[in-house]
Amino acid sequence: MTRTGKATITDIAKRVNMTTVTVSRALNQPEKVKKETLAQILKVARELNYVPNAFARNLKNRESRLFGLVTASLDNPFYGEIIKAITREAKKRDYTLMLFDTDGSAELEARAIDTLLSYQVAGILLSVISDDDHYQPSYLPKLEMANIPVVQIDRKLVGAPFAGVYLDNQASGYQGACALLQQGYRRLLVVAGPQRSNISLGRLAGIRRALDQCAEPTSLEVLHGDYTQAPAREAVSAYLKSGKRPEVIFGLNALITLGALQAMREVGLSRADIALFSIDQVHYADIYGDPIPCVSHNSTQLGLGAISMLLRQIDDPLHATPDEIIEGQLQA
Repeated sequence: MTRTGKATITDIAKRVNMTTVTVSRALNQPEKVKKETLAQILKVARELNYVPNAFARNLKNRESRLFGLVTASLDNPFYGEIIKAITREAKKRDYTLMLFDTDGSAELEARAIDTLLSYQVAGILLSVISDDDHYQPSYLPKLEMANIPVVQIDRKLVGAPFAGVYLDNQASGYQGACALLQQGYRRLLVVAGPQRSNISLGRLAGIRRALDQCAEPTSLEVLHGDYTQAPAREAVSAYLKSGKRPEVIFGLNALITLGALQAMREVGLSRADIALFSIDQVHYADIYGDPIPCVSHNSTQLGLGAISMLLRQIDDPLHATPDEIIEGQLQA
């Protein structure tokens, strides 16, 4: 479909029978407009092929060699490997990466998207701050209208019309729990991310499915925090100081597992007292002769899948791109 980009806010206002102020607010501050009004304005904007001047893009006449990567945190080594794979592949195609670490802030994420759109980047790789069903960032309509390729990484923004590369979270939880059950563990403490995170919900669903299939009695307790080390340490420390002793602590990512290990040491416990298991590899633990068993995901594969998907969309904007799912591998 050819997009002329010649329609104006006034054209949209006439079509929807609203003021230009209302239309402008809907396009620039969608959170301040009623959902019904916003939907009507966006529908007409698409019909008229409206593209804001700041976001205008025509690959035939002007080719950007920039693309953006927006991620919620660079603290997690899992994302570091993803970024390294993306950067190396981008260099082969003479693209330059603009990297934004939003540090879990919705405001910084929105600002990053605005900045990338103002630079008229060729595409955006997006790992949002939350995969909660209720998270609907105000920049989403603006991003849709910009008409540039967007690929989601790891965390799926519910309702967004962008393909992505994700992990098979339920399968990873199931695989890990089955491995623990086979080793004879029956009392599990799972340390998860946010309570409404779809990643945590998927991994927990897989764990519960494995426990339900066990012929012997099992017990499962769950602590929620986020996907970083400090909250996990605090939650597990309080749990252990209360006198509770699970047979194994199952951390739903590497930083959570490290936080749990730190908490165990604070109360004088070792892995001889409580076993540890992780989703994603806890790097460098094997250097000290004490590797932590895990379900490992190939983050390099995830990064390469994301950048390849983005480049395909840049080369062919009409290319229909399905989601790509990365499966985990048991490392006992």
